[in-house]
Amino acid sequence: MPIATNPAPAPIDTFLFDLGGVLIDWSPRYLFARHFAGNEAALDHFLTHVCPPEWNLTMDAGKPAHVGLAERIAAHPEHEGLIRRWFDEWPAMMSGAVPGTVDILRQLRERGFRLYALTNWSADTFHHAQAKFEFLNWFEDIVVSGRIGLIKPDAAIFRHAIEQCRLEPARTLFIDDSAKNTDAAATVGFQVHHFTGADKLREHIAALLAT
Repeated sequence: MPIATNPAPAPIDTFLFDLGGVLIDWSPRYLFARHFAGNEAALDHFLTHVCPPEWNLTMDAGKPAHVGLAERIAAHPEHEGLIRRWFDEWPAMMSGAVPGTVDILRQLRERGFRLYALTNWSADTFHHAQAKFEFLNWFEDIVVSGRIGLIKPDAAIFRHAIEQCRLEPARTLFIDDSAKNTDAAATVGFQVHHFTGADKLREHIAALLAT
């Protein structure tokens, strides 16, 4: 009886990129550090309890920004001025592109691969990224969670991306800096890469394309 072997993965012809943390360096700390004058404890408290990640995710999932803003001000009226800066000065949360990853994206584009993006992002702030980063125009389509009311790692958003972008998951490499998101994508058939840096991504892609 021959020794059983696992089937080789399908060849990759499509790349599905996360944006924040993979191509765009985004953090509310970039904005609010300037308003706390080096007081790290106060900054940490503000971003943990006043404007926490869980609150931001509700807007990534489709809650209108004005509703989220009103909720936080009602809960923390003493911080109203700072809370309003979340949207009034939102572009300052983007420091620039993640080093090296845009070069990888450019090379994939030049080689003719299909390029798409799937991002957890508020529909009310995504235009800021589009205005700042020309490389977002390189994607054939971008699925923005806040526009469709679905959010990673819910498997439903990956199924939505498959339909909207006409993806064949087995031939698509999904790249995200969250292991929860890559694990979820794998359950619906995507090949995946947990992003920790451009060098490792480049090595992973080179190995895939060499097989």
